[in-house]
Amino acid sequence: MRIAIVDESAARAAVIEEGLREAGLTDLHVFVERHGLAARIEAFAADVVLMNLENPSRDMLEESFSLSRALARPIAMFVDQSDEEAIAEAVDAGISAYVVDGLRKERIKPVLDLAVRRFQAFARLQGELAEARSKLADRDTIDKAKAILMKRRGLSEPDAYKMLRDHAMQSNRRIADVADAVITAEKVMGGGL
Repeated sequence: MRIAIVDESAARAAVIEEGLREAGLTDLHVFVERHGLAARIEAFAADVVLMNLENPSRDMLEESFSLSRALARPIAMFVDQSDEEAIAEAVDAGISAYVVDGLRKERIKPVLDLAVRRFQAFARLQGELAEARSKLADRDTIDKAKAILMKRRGLSEPDAYKMLRDHAMQSNRRIADVADAVITAEKVMGGGL
């Protein structure tokens, strides 16, 4: 696992690095300079990002949250102080673990594991949501195409669906794609959708 450690203080970064090395993780890179951080982390191909912000300003927090959105990988953030608003923003930004006043080397590995698991769970949920939305959109497209076929050809709903299904099988396409073609043809032919 490639781990990027982001901390403007080399001494604090050393605490994180030591905790990770003691846990058997050695593919680490410390980023002290924040300028161009997203591109440098991408170039390093980090699997996980651990950030220590100590006492972050609002601007630094917002920059870190933007980084989280851009990187799309597990991020654990350590801060010395926080408030409810910052915690809510961290969650909204996709920070996988937001640890307040908890930077101790023995806690680094468990926090890293938590960040990875939460990120994976969230990614799985996002995938399931995208799949469900796609299925609903497909269902809506199929229903519209069935309505067109029922109106234009005088078919029953089961027969309209059978026609879509049969054409999809013959053309080796998805039913939703065939339905979309029926809708497009109806629009081109001046149908009232």
